[in-house]
Amino acid sequence: MVDLERIKAETVAYFRALDENATLRHHFRHADEEGGLWYIEAVPDRGELVAIKQAELTSAGRLHRYSWEYLEDEHGFLTDQALDPEEDLLEIIPTEEFQRVWTQ
Repeated sequence: MVDLERIKAETVAYFRALDENATLRHHFRHADEEGGLWYIEAVPDRGELVAIKQAELTSAGRLHRYSWEYLEDEHGFLTDQALDPEEDLLEIIPTEEFQRVWTQ
């Protein structure tokens, strides 16, 4: 039997450790087909870029934020897939731009 609470606790612990121990952070923006903007903070882990924070600003102006503190809701979730900035069409942005959106 799958222990969903244990899996969630392990997932939270993984993303939290990445966030708290990161020495290098990358920030990206991505426009989706519906006119929304995605803002991502990622850190390197085992040769891959892993999203530790992500914010979606919908075309209607609604903001959804995901991190180890809030992994998912009925609208979406923190991606668990490694990022490839070129393949995923991610635009590099300054830290300040990410922080402005994240803290609004």
